[in-house]
Amino acid sequence: MPPAFHEIARRVNNWGRWGADDELGTLNLITDGVARAAAATVRTGRRVPLALPLRHDGVQTGLIPGRVNPLHTMTQVNRRLGPGPVATSDDTVVMGLQAATHWDALPHVSHSGLLYNGRPADTVTAHRGARFAGIDKVPHLLTRGVLLDVARARGVDRLPGGHAVTPEDLDRAEEFGRVAVRAGDVALVRTGHMAVYLAGDRDAYAHPSPGLSYRTPEWFHARDVAAVANDTLTFEVFPPEIEGLWLPVHALHLVEMGMLQGQNWNLEELSTACGEESRYSFLLAATPEPVTGATGAPVAPVAVL
Repeated sequence: MPPAFHEIARRVNNWGRWGADDELGTLNLITDGVARAAAATVRTGRRVPLALPLRHDGVQTGLIPGRVNPLHTMTQVNRRLGPGPVATSDDTVVMGLQAATHWDALPHVSHSGLLYNGRPADTVTAHRGARFAGIDKVPHLLTRGVLLDVARARGVDRLPGGHAVTPEDLDRAEEFGRVAVRAGDVALVRTGHMAVYLAGDRDAYAHPSPGLSYRTPEWFHARDVAAVANDTLTFEVFPPEIEGLWLPVHALHLVEMGMLQGQNWNLEELSTACGEESRYSFLLAATPEPVTGATGAPVAPVAVL
């Protein structure tokens, strides 16, 4: 790791902040008071879905082995299970848990052999998955969401591939939305790159991609943000900013800060809704599926304005 990474890691590190046994990280910042304040942001009741459909021709290109798009199969169709006219249909899905709109759990990434709170990376095993801080440890995730519409703040529909979103971009997005990110919020960072996938170009959506710079974790740490999600496949800018170092933002968020991060969130309708209502904060419901021992899970988030 380069010296710049270690310096940022030292400044954003949250190990021990909520105790040596903590498995929630920055989700501890979503207190009862934060949840009550989030509910009070609802004015019109307008609901905006933020998840991509789970489909076999989804966002995954095959670059990451085993991260397959959802394969939906009917296991029975209009089958009578007993006497009488009632019949049932059932289905099954095989998919990568990080295939579509999802949260990365804290043990999704390690660096230097360690996970969040200094736990050894080998606590993730092939048979049991994550024994520490798996996605099933997240009991609920409901708080205030803030849309940081970086693309609109820069006066464009979407950022170009390879654009690194900087702290200055985040400042500009706050000013554009006339909103201040505060403790316990979930920040949704819109680059507009989702439009590439929605237009049918999965490969161009994957690479090159705009995304967060390794300089941004300090911005989120200073504001005590509970979690961050965006509208790209890689989350951080790709190709990487630092030659020879992949996923530094993942390492800083998940390992050093203990902060969930979300990918492939569809923020296009939300961008329109926030613009129409002239406000960029809302109630966000985004609890992941509690798959035991998983290092990530699908989520179907909803913003309520």
